[in-house]
Amino acid sequence: MAETRFTYCRICETRCGIAVTVEGNRAVAIGPDRNHAYNYRDFCVKGKTAAEVVEHPRRLRTPMKRVGDRYVEASWEEATREIGATLNRIIADDGADAVGMYNGNPWGYSFSHATFSSAWMEAIGSASRYNVGSIDQHSEMLVAELMYGSALMPLVPDVDDCDCFFLIGMNPAESRFNWVASAPDGWARVLGRQRDGAQVIIVDPRRTPSAERADIHLAIRPGQDWALLLAMLKIILDNGWTDPLACSEATGYHLLRELTADADLDGLATRCGIPPEAIEDVARRFGTARTAMAWNHTGVSQTLTGTVGNWLTHVLNLVTGRTDRPGGRRFERGFVDVAKLWDNMAPANSATSRVRGLPKVINTISLSELPAEITTPGPGQMKALIIDAGNPVVSGPDGETLDAALQELELLVCIDLVQRESHRHAHWLIPGWHWLERDEFHPLWGSLEERPFVQYAFRALDPPEGIKEEWEFFTNLALEMRRPLFGKPGFNAIVRSSRVVARLTGKPGLAFSPNWVTWAMLRMGGRLKWRDIKSRPHGWVYGEKEYGNLRKSLLTDDGRIQAAPESIFAEARRLLKSPPPESDKRYPLLLINRRRLQSMNSWTNELPGLFGRQRHNELEMHEDDAAALGLATGDVALVTSATGEVELPVRVSEAVRPGVVVSEHGWGSRIFDPHGDAEPVLYGANRNLLVSNEQLDPLSQIPALNGTPVAVAKATSRPPQAAPAS
Repeated sequence: MAETRFTYCRICETRCGIAVTVEGNRAVAIGPDRNHAYNYRDFCVKGKTAAEVVEHPRRLRTPMKRVGDRYVEASWEEATREIGATLNRIIADDGADAVGMYNGNPWGYSFSHATFSSAWMEAIGSASRYNVGSIDQHSEMLVAELMYGSALMPLVPDVDDCDCFFLIGMNPAESRFNWVASAPDGWARVLGRQRDGAQVIIVDPRRTPSAERADIHLAIRPGQDWALLLAMLKIILDNGWTDPLACSEATGYHLLRELTADADLDGLATRCGIPPEAIEDVARRFGTARTAMAWNHTGVSQTLTGTVGNWLTHVLNLVTGRTDRPGGRRFERGFVDVAKLWDNMAPANSATSRVRGLPKVINTISLSELPAEITTPGPGQMKALIIDAGNPVVSGPDGETLDAALQELELLVCIDLVQRESHRHAHWLIPGWHWLERDEFHPLWGSLEERPFVQYAFRALDPPEGIKEEWEFFTNLALEMRRPLFGKPGFNAIVRSSRVVARLTGKPGLAFSPNWVTWAMLRMGGRLKWRDIKSRPHGWVYGEKEYGNLRKSLLTDDGRIQAAPESIFAEARRLLKSPPPESDKRYPLLLINRRRLQSMNSWTNELPGLFGRQRHNELEMHEDDAAALGLATGDVALVTSATGEVELPVRVSEAVRPGVVVSEHGWGSRIFDPHGDAEPVLYGANRNLLVSNEQLDPLSQIPALNGTPVAVAKATSRPPQAAPAS
């Protein structure tokens, strides 16, 4: 008999409440939970088709060991024993940093998974940490760390009282109104405010569905958002459209005055490709509005100037009094003091990476540096890597170089639901859990919500028999290697003792689990009780929005907002003194990214249910550029850069700024049959093969996924067709 179970989706920050119709442990339907206390209106096809991954015909269901060119099934005990022994040998011979880990997007949506993968890295003492943030959001987290004292102090949008939305490099009509932080049903609410008289200004090189609805659309030159934002800041300061109290309470406001005094409006307008009078108009609208917010997404962060662009977005809010005020961007303190926990628990940043000597960001090395860390001999050369719920060959830059480097590892362990492109050289494949199969509580999300909200995620399905959760795999691996979880001597003894007690009493719940950690965090937070959270299957809005908590929670050295952090300010000055960018005659077009509602990086693009007949990403280009190259919709283009080349079908459009071409990343990942009985399944092409792993934002170390110089020519082949799923 079918029954309905309630939980929430864990694919993006929106985290929609969902109702899962279950029959015989199969999700026969997934739809929005219309009784959800917080959000269901953003429910999309990604959540609707989530069960396709659960039931994927190539899903991993047991550890698999490479033997020659094939994989054979192995027990968990064998996997833990052999992996642990190899890792201990590598650490003994080459040091702990010879063992690295890359964490992908799904990792961040599971508290137990994220916590215990980190606990294991602390157990072995390795600083070789990589994660997906270094290709999208580290610029935002770095700005929060330097301005407010903690990377986990993002400011959430306060939509319902905003009179002027200034949105840069974001397309909320398709991506939803979330990035790091979340505002449920945010785009619909923005449009509602617009009907009541609010202004919507969108900055994007492409006329997106969001830009179609905006009052003003500025088609900016990719990578030059910082110039537009600095020009706006100059105009606002020169006209006195500032909040004196907010400016006086921040450290470094005088440096902003110095920076804008050195800036020339016409020069900045030339850099960003927007007329000075248009910049003056939007600066006036933003600066004089009753309430306003500036917010940017990956369109800014995934450029070589992304950190400066992120910073100037925060600065515009700060100087005009829109930080932690109604209608601006506010700090949600949540039910646990996440910032202080992070500050106390996160490992200290090491100074620089081994090979390139680049500063680490949020205690991680940029994914762009991973190939060199594997292939460059010397102390600390990486010999073993765990790819944890990620696909860096596809989601990161220059995947061919990374793929070649992965072949040189002595040990590659990949944890995932299926064997993806980045896993083809794996020595061990370890099955993971799908989020529909987890009982999960994530206390860190409390500060990322627009309103005080909490929900316990009950599992909708039972996992396949015998699969261990990722946290348990990492715990067992630490026990096998005799290395203390969290780097805390005695912690392993607690785990072992609790398991003995659970076995002797016949009460499995007495064994150590991540619930011990989340329960303790709730107790320390002192605001909510475990039983109250679990008694509300549709979630719980437990309070009202508050303003002014940011200044009470700052973790900066002087307890004040840092308006001009030294490293970012220096980079802004360097950019201002540098010559304006010139077109590369060899690669005259700029490739940018885009978001589709159905797409989520490289995570979901292998699901036929998401795309219907579409099986390939495209190259969108302006009709003038296409005509000059003799291209028409349906042709196949050969797209080349200094790094690589791909072929993509062309779609001619008036929506793209001339000189700019558009293709989304996350495609081009094969799904393998680990048993070796069938050919890989492939959808689309990996456009990130065009992106250099050496040209990075010097502060966030994010590569130019937006703004890669390319050349386009007509190809002679037809686009590759997807193989049928098997």
